Amino acid sequence: MKTLLLALCIAGTTAFAQQKVKYSKEERKEMNRYLFNEGFNTATDKKVSTIILKDNTEHQGYSKSWEKQKGQILSITIEDVDTRKPMKFAAADIAEMFLYATETEKSMKAAKFISNMRNYSTKKYSKSVTDDAIPYENQIVSLKNKKEPKAFLMQVINPEFNELITVYHDPFASETMSTGFAGAPAFGGGVIKSYYIRKGDKVMWLHKDDFEDNYDFLFGDNVEFMKKYPKKSVEWNYLSFLIYQYTEMSHG
Repeated sequence: MKTLLLALCIAGTTAFAQQKVKYSKEERKEMNRYLFNEGFNTATDKKVSTIILKDNTEHQGYSKSWEKQKGQILSITIEDVDTRKPMKFAAADIAEMFLYATETEKSMKAAKFISNMRNYSTKKYSKSVTDDAIPYENQIVSLKNKKEPKAFLMQVINPEFNELITVYHDPFASETMSTGFAGAPAFGGGVIKSYYIRKGDKVMWLHKDDFEDNYDFLFGDNVEFMKKYPKKSVEWNYLSFLIYQYTEMSHG
């Protein structure tokens, strides 16, 4: 009986995933909103960074250098805020970390925001120039699902709604092409094509091309969500909105 009920549940969820739902213009505009934080690849040495080790000890200092693989942090060196001595920490020993973006990178993000008309209706400019601390956490992950799993410090870009699904910045992610004229803002494009995602015990690199294949893994355990947002009716562009809605609906 349990096997039968499970089969019926899976069949029902699959049926929802195959249905087409027609959304209104207002609904699609809402779904197109980009709710993730901006991904940053640098850290300023002008503000105090915080590192919390797995043994709960805390260290504060100025970010000086780091070792990376495919843009993900393997180790970081900071200058202690009190002693001014350099201290190097391996990602494997760190539980979480908080850094601040450089003014140079924020300026670049701001210019990129302004250069694409699509951003005006989908993103918040403030996230490109944020003065807030940028959260990182330790994860053991296979880069692009191909390399030997290692411990990295990865930037969390959905800290406000990561209770069930955590999304991490992919520093090497490409973007969809935009069109425009010389000297004028571009139209369309600018959609990030990949992220690292954790749900439960599984951490994976998720690319735009593999979104449909992994849709059931991400959202299939919420029948109500699958009925409202079946995979044949949504697009990769809606990912941040979908994760936010899945989290809200799963919490009742």
